[in-house]
Amino acid sequence: MLQAYCVAGHTFHLDLPDGSPVLPLLSQYKGFVTDPVDDPLFILRVVEEIPEREKEPLYVVEPEDEGQPRLDLYSCADGVLVEMAPIAKLPVCARLLASKDYRRGELAFLRDSLQSSVFAVNNSLMLLFAFCSAPYKTLEMHASVILNGGKGYLFLGRSGTGKSTHSSLWLKHIEGSELMNDDNPVLRVGDDGVTRVYGSPWSGKTPCYRNISAPVGAIVRIHQAKHNTITRQSVIESYASVYSSCSGFKADRGMADGQHETLEHIALNVPCYVLDCLPDEEAARVCAAEVRKEGGDA
Repeated sequence: MLQAYCVAGHTFHLDLPDGSPVLPLLSQYKGFVTDPVDDPLFILRVVEEIPEREKEPLYVVEPEDEGQPRLDLYSCADGVLVEMAPIAKLPVCARLLASKDYRRGELAFLRDSLQSSVFAVNNSLMLLFAFCSAPYKTLEMHASVILNGGKGYLFLGRSGTGKSTHSSLWLKHIEGSELMNDDNPVLRVGDDGVTRVYGSPWSGKTPCYRNISAPVGAIVRIHQAKHNTITRQSVIESYASVYSSCSGFKADRGMADGQHETLEHIALNVPCYVLDCLPDEEAARVCAAEVRKEGGDA
């Protein structure tokens, strides 16, 4: 059962066993369904089993919070092995074996749980998308995005700093605002040099799976503070800010080179800010007044 999806102009395939009970639970992908292509960005196949094998740690980090997911990467003779769990303290629920270029992946479920199986498919697709799209001027981001005046405004920050809260303040107080994505939008630099933000099938805890795009108006890093102040970042600060919120495996040279080219373009061409703020109406108005002025919308 081959399914094809297109995100930010990149088509990828998911191959599930016929009659798989997982497919009906992947409803967030419906808006991204497309026709299969001869040369997809990657293909992920769900298989019966991926046996244990010798492996060396590539990226194994203990999550700061036991309630966070676990994604551990290992090097092995036939590619890269990813072991995952929806909650760090739980046993591994699935194994993903990816080719060295990440364009082919096999996924095996280790637990008889539809919920953990859907988690494994989602996270495998997200990981392969981020890794495979990096050479194509594409960044999978950790951000919340508001669409306003035909432009997308990205709010960055560490978990718990108030990205979603700030988006909700725009929705409530800034006329014409819509939520595009609340966790994993995609940035892509087009052949015309314009950086666009795209909705994706991945949006964290907020079900917002919109297959739409818009030119980026600004990128804003949220910091909690006792006042509301917005400051334009320098090119170097902009690079570092966007870098810290994009997904990818920076130890992979080819992937890192692709990300660097995209980050450099964004830092030079997209207005980036830091917003020190309270979670209140004034913060949204201060932010909107500055970033929309930059984009010529205010």
